[in-house]
Amino acid sequence: MPRTGDGHKPSVGGRAGATVTRRSALIGLAAVGAIAAVDVGGFLFAGGRLTPRTVTPSRFVDRFEQVFGRHEGFRRNHAKGVSATGWFTATGAGSAVSTASVFHAGSRHPVTGRFSLSGGLPDAADAADTVRGLGLVFRLPGGEQWRTAMIDSPVFPDRTPDGFRDRLLASKKVPDTGKPDPAVMALFLARHPETAAAMDIIRRQPRTSGFGDSTFHGLNAFRCTDRSGATVPVRWKLVPEQPVRHPGAEEESGRDYLFDALVRDVTRGSLRWRMFLTIGEPGDPTDDATRPWPAGRKSLDVGTLTVDAIDTEAPGNARDVNFDPLVLPNGIAPSDDPLLSARSAVYAESFNRRSGEPKSPSRVNVSEVPDER
Repeated sequence: MPRTGDGHKPSVGGRAGATVTRRSALIGLAAVGAIAAVDVGGFLFAGGRLTPRTVTPSRFVDRFEQVFGRHEGFRRNHAKGVSATGWFTATGAGSAVSTASVFHAGSRHPVTGRFSLSGGLPDAADAADTVRGLGLVFRLPGGEQWRTAMIDSPVFPDRTPDGFRDRLLASKKVPDTGKPDPAVMALFLARHPETAAAMDIIRRQPRTSGFGDSTFHGLNAFRCTDRSGATVPVRWKLVPEQPVRHPGAEEESGRDYLFDALVRDVTRGSLRWRMFLTIGEPGDPTDDATRPWPAGRKSLDVGTLTVDAIDTEAPGNARDVNFDPLVLPNGIAPSDDPLLSARSAVYAESFNRRSGEPKSPSRVNVSEVPDER
């Protein structure tokens, strides 16, 4: 089983001396809406407890059910999705920093994947500003696996599990308005300038037309070890080979339009992404997913992910996979990012619940995707 710098502290909105106003709080709420107060996986557990407030994985998954309702058999977050299959072909460049077999030159490994949208509603309508996810399982020689859960945002809004919990509380809807209280959010952002800065980065990233032209980021830092025993911090991302297009209003029609487009794209031909490992340098944060590394960092093109089939979620495919980010091959290890153990624990709780529940048909039935008009 694999083992599980002094940086500038940004001010609210990323500007030194910025003041939290009602307008900035509302902008923060809009960013929370795009990322969702309960998006990306429930990063809220480390070592069994958190501070005297004690939020366990079970209680946190309960929170998902309170927000979205209980939908038996479905994931508590990223509930809407489709399964995918394909393979990963390595360039060999990754072997410069890691002994992991996934990076051996010319090696080809089967991959099971899952494209998804954030949120706990399995029948939610697709929307351009909803966070898109891609989970992958690389099946490696000797029974090893590498699992990773990525999203199309370059950073995560919270640095610690406690910060994530505080943002959940700040995002709680007020009964009288049905919306979060701007004053509460303003106070949260004042106390968590790292979140305000991260939201600004996320807001400035242009949206693409769909899954096929999205870049997916691993967010957390990990550590790679080479044959000599030298270890370097890394982050990874998948960059599409498909041309990037920005969405138009005419494309955003139909309840499942993002998934329908994905199915049609793969029917016409395989989709491909290049995987890049970015190598951190001394002083680059490995415990803070809100802060991007400097743009000039060395990056290795380690291989190509090819997706050649999309399937309705069903027994035996990605529906039944827990994309635990701590399932790692030899040669890749966790960093000191506190969100990693939190993600792992909450994913496991969600998986255990849905595994014992009756299953309902997936919202996206690949065989019923309408022809493009």
